[in-house]
Amino acid sequence: MSIASVPPTAPAPAVRLRVPTDEDALTWHRVFDDPEVMEFHGGRSAEFSVYEELTARQRRHDAELGYCLWTLTDADDTVLGFTGAQPWPHTHFGPVGAIEIGWRLGRSAWGRGYATAAARTTLERLRAAGVPEVVAMVDSRNARSIAVAERLGMLRGESFTTPRPGQEAYCFRLEL
Repeated sequence: MSIASVPPTAPAPAVRLRVPTDEDALTWHRVFDDPEVMEFHGGRSAEFSVYEELTARQRRHDAELGYCLWTLTDADDTVLGFTGAQPWPHTHFGPVGAIEIGWRLGRSAWGRGYATAAARTTLERLRAAGVPEVVAMVDSRNARSIAVAERLGMLRGESFTTPRPGQEAYCFRLEL
């Protein structure tokens, strides 16, 4: 299946961001159960329990911080994936202590402007919450996510070798 890119002059699609529910764990598991979606996230689908823990952690982040990786839906409330921000979750590599903006969408939503529109909404919410800067850690081979970071006005900073052998990630930064 070919997915056409959104022309630069196309209006942004309608997106909604909401705190993930228990039910979203199952939906995220289903939407992300695709080798292409997981190509830059370990290459294979995660166990359902990973999404149960992830959605629970995001609910805590939202309650404590006012932001999280929100469930992303379209105008019809179809779950497309997630977009939002969280404290960088690793202590042994990467931008330790930073707030990371991120997005992951199911393949059916690719190339339609959803990631950029939802990330822009995330940036507005983070500014309102008083977050001074965000980072986006992007696999160096992930041209789609690099393009989203650049459309947001993020600048490429340092590079990191990830715990996965031979995998390099770029750290994009944006002052809010």
